[in-house]
Amino acid sequence: MTGEIEAVGDIATGALIGRAVEPDAGEGHAACHAHGLCLNCGTALIGDYCHACGQSEHVHRSLGSIGHDLLHGVFHFEGKIWRTLPMLLFHPGALTRRYVAGERARFVSPLALYLFFVFLMFASIHTFGGELDSGLTPAARQSTIGNLDKQIAKASTELARLEAGSTKAASTKAGTTEPSDDVVAMRSTVKALKTARMATAAPGSGTTGGHSDLSTGWPALDKGVAKFNANPGLMLYKLQSSAYKYSWALIPISVPFVALLFLWRRRFKLYDHAIFVTYSLSFMMLLVTVFSLGLTVNVPGGWLTALLMIAPPVHMFAQLRGAYSLRKRSALWRTVMLMTFSLFALILWGMLLLVLGLTG
Repeated sequence: MTGEIEAVGDIATGALIGRAVEPDAGEGHAACHAHGLCLNCGTALIGDYCHACGQSEHVHRSLGSIGHDLLHGVFHFEGKIWRTLPMLLFHPGALTRRYVAGERARFVSPLALYLFFVFLMFASIHTFGGELDSGLTPAARQSTIGNLDKQIAKASTELARLEAGSTKAASTKAGTTEPSDDVVAMRSTVKALKTARMATAAPGSGTTGGHSDLSTGWPALDKGVAKFNANPGLMLYKLQSSAYKYSWALIPISVPFVALLFLWRRRFKLYDHAIFVTYSLSFMMLLVTVFSLGLTVNVPGGWLTALLMIAPPVHMFAQLRGAYSLRKRSALWRTVMLMTFSLFALILWGMLLLVLGLTG
């Protein structure tokens, strides 16, 4: 009897704790629904949705409801993106201005759109462009390195034989110090084979592939450069991973540069510039994705190059003019400045990746 009382007490205590952590969430479904109360917060319902927390009056408890939620989330996003994408491509200024003014439910939020296009860009690069690598599988690379080692050993033996013969011939002829043409040619062959081996082995791990003796004077960065020289393939992979993880950093890096263009226009706040930057970067990520897919389907390189050269400034001009209600001349000089600032922002972002990727 005592044990049953203790068990009942434990159940009651657990119920009280549950209500303290998440009050009225999931308890009394039938009672709440019968009295027209929200099943989540207990507020009296006026319509199909709770005006306090936004939950629907109808709550399903079946496996089918999970699939329904998944499809709703996907198509809800798709419904918004089909309204947002045409605006981003052809009316970026109006999209920015309308979102800042308060039209939020119609469009995908700038950050969600940016993160989606970042994912899409890196996915397309990985799928169609491959890793930053030589394209060889590990087994093929090791086989190639083995063959090069054999050729280097054979060429080195031949070089030693030729140098010995050249030295002997030089001793019989007074004043002859220059190596023969055969020795010079064989030395070049050995050097070329060693260079090829270094280039082939560079993407692998633990292989020396020194590329430069660059010294920046920044200890953390110099340490990273030394790591890159010791193992280029691994460091390229880390840089690529860092670019994906820290792609969001482009937004706070870029916002101050845009703010500089509107220092004397107090009505535009940092929030406005952040929305502008995020939508603009979303377009640029989409542009890189299209470029990557174009290379995959063998679109003429001249067309793709023209796209990369023309699309960014044209899009910036249109977005600046529409978002900030600028005249053509005012939008034009700001576009030129923004293109320059974009280069600075990319350099700063690249330095961030070097520090985080190479020194990590």
